[in-house]
Amino acid sequence: MATIRKLGAKWQCQVRKKGHPPRTQSFSTRADAAQWGRELEAQIDRGQFLPPPVHGEILAALLDRYCAEVSPTKRSGKSDLGRARTIKQTLGAYSLPALSPAVLAEYRNMRLRAVGPQTVIHELNLISRALRHAVSEWGVALAAGIPTALVRKPQKPPGRTRRVTETEMAAIGRASHSAVLGLVIRFAVETAMRRGEIAGLCWEHVDLQRRTAHLPRTKTDVPRTVPLSSGAIAVLKGIGPREAGLVFGLAADSITQAFDRSSARARNLYVGEGGASPGYLTDIRFHDLRHEATSRLFERGLAMMEVAAITGHKTLSMLQRYTHLRAEDLAKKLG
Repeated sequence: MATIRKLGAKWQCQVRKKGHPPRTQSFSTRADAAQWGRELEAQIDRGQFLPPPVHGEILAALLDRYCAEVSPTKRSGKSDLGRARTIKQTLGAYSLPALSPAVLAEYRNMRLRAVGPQTVIHELNLISRALRHAVSEWGVALAAGIPTALVRKPQKPPGRTRRVTETEMAAIGRASHSAVLGLVIRFAVETAMRRGEIAGLCWEHVDLQRRTAHLPRTKTDVPRTVPLSSGAIAVLKGIGPREAGLVFGLAADSITQAFDRSSARARNLYVGEGGASPGYLTDIRFHDLRHEATSRLFERGLAMMEVAAITGHKTLSMLQRYTHLRAEDLAKKLG
């Protein structure tokens, strides 16, 4: 159905039909907007509607369309919107043919003066995904090919290797004002699940008899079933199994906020009691629990393919940085 509203000196018409991407156009008069809406709806009803090509459009238009039609189907959808806004501030006015590797390389260098390498990599990847989708799905022809393919990506920063000790986890749990956080921490280190996966875990996807937790939605968009250790089962039984609903009842952002506050509180308590170790309860992130859990899986002797099946890493190379085993554990294997 067509919706018409006045925006400044223009009249905007938006047509939304189930099964079709929303279309928006601005006009000088309300009558023109209404006529365009009626004609577009008629074309859709007759099966004659095709989204317009973006051959001559600028990068801003391409990113807008990608974020409207493609990003909502991906877990990275919200992140795409923010990155697109940043990209459009500098590159939005460039036509697609003018978006050369040299232009993108200059953008990369400019952004590296303001943000970290990983942020720039994410932005270049979004441009690449949008261009590739436009070529394969929207009929866009780029005579020179995908320009991002010729642009050197910034070197990724070294992955974090922070190992979280049992005493640190216990201290953070005790410092929390919520009893749930301690359970979340224990569950995270027992399962290697991501923050969002823990927050979204529902009782209907937990099988205590088979000792599994099914994750229909993951960061990689690939569902997986996680085996539950005895420790993870104990956490779930301690909460009290229910037939449906969220297991922990905390949003992903709430988990991070509670963890950060409790970590700082635990550190202050430690120092106040005379603790002198500079590294104890410092530089800890919730995601470090996933690293700790993954490292423990390797320390238990699991093969890399087995670990990948549990953690959901897309490539085995992504697990290389998780194998920083404690020296004493390696010494025991050496005999």
